[in-house]
Amino acid sequence: MDQIRNGWFSEISNLWPGQCFSLKVKEVLYKDKSDFQDIMVFESTNNGTTLVLDGIIQCTQKDEFSYQEMITFIPLCAHPKPEKVLIVGGGDGGVAREVHKHPLVKKFVQVEIDEKVVTASKKYLPFLAKGYNSPKLTLNICDGFEFMKNHKNEFDVIITDSSDPIGPAANLFTESYFRLLKDALKPNGIICSQGGSVWSDLNQIKQTINSCKKHFSTVRFATSSVPSYPDGHIGYVVATLDENLDLTKPSFKFSEKQIEELELKYYNDEIHAAAFVLPNFVKNVLYK
Repeated sequence: MDQIRNGWFSEISNLWPGQCFSLKVKEVLYKDKSDFQDIMVFESTNNGTTLVLDGIIQCTQKDEFSYQEMITFIPLCAHPKPEKVLIVGGGDGGVAREVHKHPLVKKFVQVEIDEKVVTASKKYLPFLAKGYNSPKLTLNICDGFEFMKNHKNEFDVIITDSSDPIGPAANLFTESYFRLLKDALKPNGIICSQGGSVWSDLNQIKQTINSCKKHFSTVRFATSSVPSYPDGHIGYVVATLDENLDLTKPSFKFSEKQIEELELKYYNDEIHAAAFVLPNFVKNVLYK
């Protein structure tokens, strides 16, 4: 189905039936089909450059920093010494951009299955893809499952920046995936995965957390505001193998000078703690 009509892109999906988010399109910059998904980049009138995969908005220039910073710095700052990091997915380069900023990270590896997303992002979303310029980064175009099978007890933090649980990202929400994450982590490791919206996906989130709990003793759910995502909201499944670690309290805190120099627009230590505060209807489903 053509999702651009009369100059407007509408995000219509069975994942959020009966509602859609629309953006006025100034110009379609790129449109192609890879071996894995449909890819489109367009310039919107109000939200800037927008990346769409399989008809679902992945990021817009206006508000991408909320998602990129939170999925990155919640786990990195919760960990006392995140020297080696793995990114699974994140083809637009935004998480790589943020991981590079953390002063304790010495090396990070990214595994992305769809090279066309990386190529398109480098050309049309340079504000995100500048993460690929990091000297700390090793990029591998491959399947994340296969990569982790061959890398055991190696990473301090693993960040899964995936699309929604359909299409090529469906396997990244399963119990077998969390088992691979556990095996690839060092003993005190932390993971953080895109978790969906509590307003649209609460039952799916509960399933994902239950799958995660089979391999991680400490599992928490955090949120942030992203206006161009469904319901203006996104969640993060955060888990650790360190039973004594409080994920809600950052072990590392950016100074005001660092926040300014690193151009952090959303994340700070107060936001870190507040992100784990959930409304009653969510707590009653996820934690009871």
